[in-house]
Amino acid sequence: MNASPTRDFFVGLFVLAGLLALAYMSFSIGNLQYKGTGGLQVFATFDQIAGLKPKAPVEIAGVKVGQVIGISLDDTYRARVDLDLDKDLQLPIDSSAAIVTAGLLGDRYIQLTPGAEETFLQPGEQIAYTESALVMERLIGKFLVNVDDKPEEKADKPAAHDP
Repeated sequence: MNASPTRDFFVGLFVLAGLLALAYMSFSIGNLQYKGTGGLQVFATFDQIAGLKPKAPVEIAGVKVGQVIGISLDDTYRARVDLDLDKDLQLPIDSSAAIVTAGLLGDRYIQLTPGAEETFLQPGEQIAYTESALVMERLIGKFLVNVDDKPEEKADKPAAHDP
């Protein structure tokens, strides 16, 4: 088999294109993006975030307008969620943020509901109105406690109006 510089060049080019395609698909599947900095960075505090993760989407009416860039505890032991929103977004100061689930058992994300004020949030400000995540385990636990009350026990008690 003879060495051919042209063939070697095209094989190397093909391998390089394959590696670039693999890298692109890895970033796409991992939802990794680089938009640079400079967006509207605000934060919100929640009593319960229940599995919300960094890089989770932030949406308004189902349209992605940003992502979660950090989660930490504040001084009052509430979850502080830092958001990076699109730089062109003008969010009224009375807007609200809720942690919701995509589908029944899907990933958590932030749903923003714009307010009606004419003044807008500035970088570094807090979204004051928040709704924490609904934790299914707690909801099921409350349901099971209520179902545990047996109807037989209620039937044994005398009625208040016995004539």
